[in-house]
Amino acid sequence: MRLLITRPLADAEVFARHIAGLGHEAVIAPVMEVRTHSGPPILLDGVQAVLATSANGIRALAERTTRRDVTIYAVGPQTAEAAASACFGHVHNAAGDANALVEFVANHADPKDGPLLHAAGEETAGRLREALKARGFEVETAVLYDAHPAAELPAVAAQALREDALDGVLLFSPRSAKTFASLVAAAELANSCEKLTAFCISAATAAALAPLTFARMAVAGAPNQEAMLALLSPPRDNP
Repeated sequence: MRLLITRPLADAEVFARHIAGLGHEAVIAPVMEVRTHSGPPILLDGVQAVLATSANGIRALAERTTRRDVTIYAVGPQTAEAAASACFGHVHNAAGDANALVEFVANHADPKDGPLLHAAGEETAGRLREALKARGFEVETAVLYDAHPAAELPAVAAQALREDALDGVLLFSPRSAKTFASLVAAAELANSCEKLTAFCISAATAAALAPLTFARMAVAGAPNQEAMLALLSPPRDNP
């Protein structure tokens, strides 16, 4: 399949390599741009561990500290992979979503060992802190990046839709799905989506595509990259 990847560039490039391994072709067309925040070094003295809910948080943190000895609790495999690539030495993978991360931290960390630091984006700041405070943890939040919607549909996406040169589109958040729908409508290409499959990371992401219509909607079984890849994997033959 020829698939449109709408996530920010760094994440899109990683995902493109994964789907190439499944025999699919990627068309990278980010509808969101991640911008890291400049500022003074992030001080990690006394911090028990860093909470990372996205690879973007890891990349932003790596720009603001030279420390690599701090423990990282990563929400899932992609975030854990980004932490390992940035040379953080103690990385733990919660293998799920933010709720799974809360449970993982509660089971593997002790509030008495010191505060946690959430390397957050503007859209995620606060929610994780409140959930872990209810478990007795002290959580500090460092907002290290934000994501801005594209002003118009990327030219490569517009051309591929106009030429009916796609089989599907991959959408990884309600916000990016809503942005994609808005940009497609503004480009007067909504009809081109009627022949495609929308591969969505969650039901909320699928709902955010309205009023666009697709030939098929496929929703991942869990809100993570691995479940998205499972939607694209060929079915296994029964023994």
